[in-house]
Amino acid sequence: MTMEEIITFVDGLDGVLTVQPSPGDGSPELSWGDTFFYYAPDGIVPTTQPFATIVTKNYPGDESSRLDRPGTFRVNVSAGKDAFAHWTGHTPRDDVDDTVTAHPVYGSVSWLAVVNPGPRTETATRDLLRTAHQLARARHQRRTGSARA
Repeated sequence: MTMEEIITFVDGLDGVLTVQPSPGDGSPELSWGDTFFYYAPDGIVPTTQPFATIVTKNYPGDESSRLDRPGTFRVNVSAGKDAFAHWTGHTPRDDVDDTVTAHPVYGSVSWLAVVNPGPRTETATRDLLRTAHQLARARHQRRTGSARA
């Protein structure tokens, strides 16, 4: 899967606001080139965390995915405890490409990660993104009292 394919897929889910920070928009330079997905049916960036992200570089303290390799990116998904338990029921592997793993920093709060999603993880990545979107929508509905599906 390419970053563009993932962005197109998530953009196709209802109520998604996709944010792609870039120079001149007031965002921190570190975030430029990355993509953040929020459930925001009103089109306004919420004060909550995104339900998924695509990162293209190592962040401070988060070098284990080796995103400094050319053409490497990581999809991060807040897919909830059930999906996390399902997908991390194996021992960690040295080769983390095209494998669903615990997020190197946010794994303790049920975030999963896939570096360079490919044939082995394309279906899982799409399923996890759908799950994260559904959970974000449910949180939004609880916060706002909205019944929007």
